[in-house]
Amino acid sequence: MKNNHLNLTVTDVVEAKHFLETYFGLKCYTSAGKAFAAMLDDDGFLLNLMHGKDVNYPETFHVGFPQENKEKIDELNQRLKDDGFQVETPAIVHGSYTFYLQTPGGFTLEAYCLIEGEDPRTGPRPSFGKN
Repeated sequence: MKNNHLNLTVTDVVEAKHFLETYFGLKCYTSAGKAFAAMLDDDGFLLNLMHGKDVNYPETFHVGFPQENKEKIDELNQRLKDDGFQVETPAIVHGSYTFYLQTPGGFTLEAYCLIEGEDPRTGPRPSFGKN
């Protein structure tokens, strides 16, 4: 089975859409202004952003965006820092080289790449974007 569709409630659809387009390459294929945006990645994953006033995800909830390698993680992390986002320093956690951040719109995002030879069932627990 393949998961290929997710709806996220966000506080600002326009900002969340712009963030995902700019840093993660998603493309908006339809929208309803500030209320809704449907976005696709290169693998056909559908991410819907829907406006909500009070967005309250559980502390450990996050959306993961895999990257090719550690260098891509470091580049993305630095780009986000340079653009003024509060991001953690990447670290090896649960078998991945990873970092978390709070996105515009109010959800936590993980950027990661799997580390060959690391066991994702062991190692330190993630902090889920809490600085």
